[in-house]
Amino acid sequence: MRENKRVLSLLVDNVSGTLSRIAGLFSRRGYNIDSLSVGETADPRFSRMTVVCTGEELILEQITKQLAKLVDVRDIKVLDPEDSVCREMILVKISTTVEQRESVFAVADIFRAKVVDVSKDSLVIELTGSKNKLEAFLELLEPYEILELARTGITGLSRGAENVTFL
Repeated sequence: MRENKRVLSLLVDNVSGTLSRIAGLFSRRGYNIDSLSVGETADPRFSRMTVVCTGEELILEQITKQLAKLVDVRDIKVLDPEDSVCREMILVKISTTVEQRESVFAVADIFRAKVVDVSKDSLVIELTGSKNKLEAFLELLEPYEILELARTGITGLSRGAENVTFL
């Protein structure tokens, strides 16, 4: 059987326990969450949750249907790569000497990354983009010592104004 990746965009009630109930559904059924990001929407009563999971198509369909049944889930969309915009952000702290900085700045500039902190012996760089862009960036940083790395996980929205949920 072939493993597929599914990106789900959930509009959920912004109340205590919502994340726990959603994570519990995955845990009880033995499903893994590859990536999870959550944030308040323009309406503070709701949060947008982006969940990335991998599995056989039948399992992914089952996950989607079970999530839709949860009381806190107001809307759920499968974000098709062709019809959505998905991004991830990374912060990477690199050990650098003064002599290495110019070459690190050049790599960051190519990817339109931002140097957000500079200290005597390290740099922190922020980059937002597709998973492929972030992986290519990290590959070019391999000659340098990566001290720390933090990833937000994927977040996304469907393209266009149709199928927008207004509550």
